[in-house]
Formats: sequence, structure tokens, C-alpha cells
Amino acid sequence: MQDWIYILNPNKDTLDGEPADKETMLRLAHDDPKSDFWLSRRNRMEPGDRLWFFFSHPESAVAAVAEVDSKPREDPDDPEFGYRVEATLLPEPTDALYGSPVVREELELGQVRSVQKVKPGALKILLERAGL
Repeated sequence: MQDWIYILNPNKDTLDGEPADKETMLRLAHDDPKSDFWLSRRNRMEPGDRLWFFFSHPESAVAAVAEVDSKPREDPDDPEFGYRVEATLLPEPTDALYGSPVVREELELGQVRSVQKVKPGALKILLERAGL
């Protein structure tokens, strides 16, 4: 199992037309947890991996988590984001992270890319904060 930081900018990213903010993710975790997310490159994700959603604004922090349901697949209709990955938001861990987000300084993030692997030191904090 691998853990991935998935960066969302609520000022420009959307989820089915809604702002990609932590409030939307919290609602979706309870009302419609299955979704698919864009990727600019394939990544080596496998079913069972976790996506930790890092919101870049207004507070730079992880406040939601999902489990990957299938390997990334090509999306030839979107040249900018040519891959998609199906995942299911986890309601209880997302509730916990929403209430106590993991801020950027705790994540050991260097340069922020759209998707990157979680560093070992940060994983311990993420798991504890999410109650996993």
C-alpha cells in the first residue's frame, strides 16, 4: 500500500462543478463517496492505496482522505489531465481530518506537485490525525 498527497486548489479546481474545498469533500464523503479524480500523469497507484487531499487555500492542509479503487486509466478526451483514478472518500477519517487538519509544515513538503508520495514522517501524523 502506498500513500499519496493529492493537491487541490479550491480557487481553480472543481469537483463536478463545485469548488474543490474541504467542505465539499466532507459532504461528498458522506453523501456520494465514490468519485474519480484527474491525474496529469499515470502514477503507480494500486487499489488499496490512499489519497490524502491537501487543500492549498485558505489553509494549506490535508483535510480529507480516500482509498484508491482501481489503477489509473487513460482519459484521451482530456489532453491536460490524461489520466483518471477511481477512489472512495472515507467518511470517518475525513471527519477527523476536517476537525483537525494536518498543516503543510507537518507534511515535510518541498516543492508542491499535483500528486506526490507521502513522506514516512508525515504518514505517521496523517494516520494518527485520521484515526487510522
